[in-house]
Amino acid sequence: MASTAKIKIEGQNLVTSLQGFFKTLLQVEEVSALLVAQHLSMKNAVMPTLVTDPEKLDGADPLAPVFPINAAKVVSRLTRKPIKGKVAVVLRPCEIRAFIELVKLKQGSAEDVILIGMDCLGAYSNVNYPSFAGDDGTASTLQFYNSIQAGKGTAINGFDVSPACKACEYPIPQNADLLIGLVGIDTNDHLLLKANTEAGEALLESLALPTTKEPENRTGAIEKLVAERIAYRDQMFAETSEATADLNKLMNYLGNCVNCYNCRVACPVCYCKECVFLTDVFDHEPSQYLRWAKRKGILKMPTDTVFFHVTRIAHMSTACIGCGQCSNACPNNIPVMEIFRTVASYTQKAFDYEPGKSLEDEPPLSVFREDEFQEVVAKSH
Repeated sequence: MASTAKIKIEGQNLVTSLQGFFKTLLQVEEVSALLVAQHLSMKNAVMPTLVTDPEKLDGADPLAPVFPINAAKVVSRLTRKPIKGKVAVVLRPCEIRAFIELVKLKQGSAEDVILIGMDCLGAYSNVNYPSFAGDDGTASTLQFYNSIQAGKGTAINGFDVSPACKACEYPIPQNADLLIGLVGIDTNDHLLLKANTEAGEALLESLALPTTKEPENRTGAIEKLVAERIAYRDQMFAETSEATADLNKLMNYLGNCVNCYNCRVACPVCYCKECVFLTDVFDHEPSQYLRWAKRKGILKMPTDTVFFHVTRIAHMSTACIGCGQCSNACPNNIPVMEIFRTVASYTQKAFDYEPGKSLEDEPPLSVFREDEFQEVVAKSH
């Protein structure tokens, strides 16, 4: 397995070279459609698009350093029921991991999907990207990758990638049928294309691209990048743990929440058809608010904001893949990602579970094992 080929870079332009590759991909008989991020006619809009006509790929740019939606939710919708033909989907590593979780939660199927993953060097927030991109989204993408290639990093013109990206220890896609590699690759000459599965092998063979070998320095480059991100992540965990160490600190941390529920909507692995917070369970009687206010003399409105986040953490911490869309969607800039990832690190460690790693790993709490958590059971007797 693990055959490798190269996507030649024409005119030192990563974006147009990838567009040419995607056009070739759509002409392969096995591929009925391609899901890929694309610049739209609206200024600075980069959104997932489902394309069947190769001539409609001139705006395709999955390298654009912006992440307005975790496309795992889109792939989930496309695959909840059988579709006619195979859809190739170009996803970031965290999107693939989220999709794997959704498949395990019976919210989608991997049967009709060819997963194409790309090494991810990060993305700016939805707020910062328009200012960074200016009037030419493609040129800004090239500026971003040229800066990284030159060793100058991701901080450009006062903007930097989101904290979620800085803390992501999975920049290389897992579970991709085909992997498009950038880290440790001479991207002035080519991109690495690597088949990781039988489906990826068959597709790679049909593309008839020039073969190549994975460069020896790629492993070292990946290890260096991962080490930097883990260091940032661990510092983030320590700071967030301190900032939310007791109830008063937690209430202060979440004090600007207005119960818009944007974080719930943006979360790729939050899938309930009916959220308890949208039912009448929290539609309190007016007199109840007065009683609460009289108890302490003051009552922050709206209420239930902290309870909302604590409930979401309890529901989602085992499945959190750290994409940061919760923070990206927050209108009041609350560091939601930081607290979710911090709590999730403890939860996932307790269950020895890595979300999105494998379709074979059963989600925690979905199975019962008589012999697990004996250290807790023993103490209770």
